[in-house]
Amino acid sequence: MTGQPPQRRRQALAVTLIVVASMLAFLAIFAIWVNRQVLNTDNWTRTSTQLLEQPVIRDQVAARLTDELFASVDVQQALRNVLPPRADALAGPVANALRTQVEKTARKALVRPDVQARWADANRTAHEQLLAVLAGGGSTVSTDHGRVVLDLRQLLAQLQQQTGVGGRLRKVLPASATRITLFQSRQLESAQRAVRILRPLPVVLIVASLGLFAAAIAVAPGWRRRAVRAYGIGFIAAGAAALLVRLVAGDQVVGSLSKTAAAEPAIREVWTIATALLVEIAVATLIYGAVIVLGAWVAGPTAWATAVRRVVAPYLRSPAIAYAALALVVAGLIWWEPTPAWRNAPMLLILIALLAAGVEGLRRQVIREFPTATREAAARRRRERWERFWTASRRRGATARETASRAVQSSSSALAAGRESAASRFSSSSSSSGDARLEELERLGRLRQAGVLNDDELRAEKERILRNGQQPSDADQLPATQS
Repeated sequence: MTGQPPQRRRQALAVTLIVVASMLAFLAIFAIWVNRQVLNTDNWTRTSTQLLEQPVIRDQVAARLTDELFASVDVQQALRNVLPPRADALAGPVANALRTQVEKTARKALVRPDVQARWADANRTAHEQLLAVLAGGGSTVSTDHGRVVLDLRQLLAQLQQQTGVGGRLRKVLPASATRITLFQSRQLESAQRAVRILRPLPVVLIVASLGLFAAAIAVAPGWRRRAVRAYGIGFIAAGAAALLVRLVAGDQVVGSLSKTAAAEPAIREVWTIATALLVEIAVATLIYGAVIVLGAWVAGPTAWATAVRRVVAPYLRSPAIAYAALALVVAGLIWWEPTPAWRNAPMLLILIALLAAGVEGLRRQVIREFPTATREAAARRRRERWERFWTASRRRGATARETASRAVQSSSSALAAGRESAASRFSSSSSSSGDARLEELERLGRLRQAGVLNDDELRAEKERILRNGQQPSDADQLPATQS
């Protein structure tokens, strides 16, 4: 009894550590998502391509490009400069018609595969340059007097080479229109600091979560299996909470950014595509939690878990077999890539280390529980089980055949008894019928002697009785009627 309160305090401390570890896992889900979505050029390019493939987003992009173009260039004034003085009144209608035509052309162009490919290339280049400037500078995106400037001149030159339009557009655009300030110096410094924090943050959070989990196991040695199960449940809760936050936050983001009802479908589509990676990470966390809970169950005291450990004990006792099987499983998972973590080197190393730790812990447990388990004994038990199964199957077959034979015999006996009963009833009925006919014939003889019946009537009644075996009809009543 004296050791019970300290044990409870240890369990309470372990539970607290696991709760904090689960909260860190929850934060790690969003850190991983932001890191891979914002700082990974491949994911950024893939997302931008998926966005452009949506018709509602293409329409919004075409409208935005048209608005930006006509906001940067006074098309109506440019038309007045090239039209004769008498046609100045046509500048406005022509500019409006040109605006409609430009937007229509932009929508058609954004559907073309070559334009979408150039869109992907442009997004890849822009993202690479943005990461470069966050690290110090670049060619298209560079620092200029404390500002981060996006220079469109090179893009316009490329557009001129492809379509022959860029050069004329560059002549019309003012110099300020080809240089867009992205960040001021203070904003750049904040962005660079955020990137420096964000890059290692996922690994830091995951390692901290695993460290707290290890501490929970260390402070409560008698509660280890339950601690493992609790940590798995915490992972499941973290993944489910992340999905819930995405759902609630999506409604808030779409509602705040949608200035008009027409823009809401496009913004919702952007949110859905941009958070698809978050869904993958949250679902992966749910899967990891389920695997951890399953591992805790395999190590548990239930009859099924003990049977599973007894079956695998001869193989887990051998390190070569156990770790060779683990290597095959890891190779299959790396090839399959069921979750995003299997595509990231640091996370891959962490997962492999956790799997190895789980296998080693299970090995030690089965060695303690089944110290004499060998593959030969396991093979012998399998042969014995197979022989028992085969013997029992044959016995069940013989029993079934015997039961069927008894049923057939019983049916035959019942049928024979039925036949005998019917024959006896028929015999009894026949005997009764014969006695009745004799009595009727004797009565007919007495009626003939009394003169009630003549010879013809007597002959007719005899034929009727002998032929049909029926009761006499009106002849029986003759004596009564005539008397």
